[in-house]
Amino acid sequence: MSQMDLAGGTFVAQRAQGRVVTVSIDAMRFLRPISVGDEVSCYCTLHEEGETSLAVKVEIWVRERSGRNPEKVTEGVLTSVALDDDGKPRSLRGINQS
Repeated sequence: MSQMDLAGGTFVAQRAQGRVVTVSIDAMRFLRPISVGDEVSCYCTLHEEGETSLAVKVEIWVRERSGRNPEKVTEGVLTSVALDDDGKPRSLRGINQS
């Protein structure tokens, strides 16, 4: 789970251009365990955008040590809220999110 939060948090922090906090995790699915030695990749896509929040879909894929057989092992939607310097929610309107 921490890999998902780290990947999703990094993604939304870049889009929000500042501090964010994860406030919910929805639709989490664990498809299979990750084995020691697997190569892990995290992929994030914007799922939804609100006034102060961003929801991101995070998928975790693994490949065996041989580099073959990529397989999705976990997916979920994480919602984060952008914070101002005082730790209060801040608007995302007008932020250039290229």
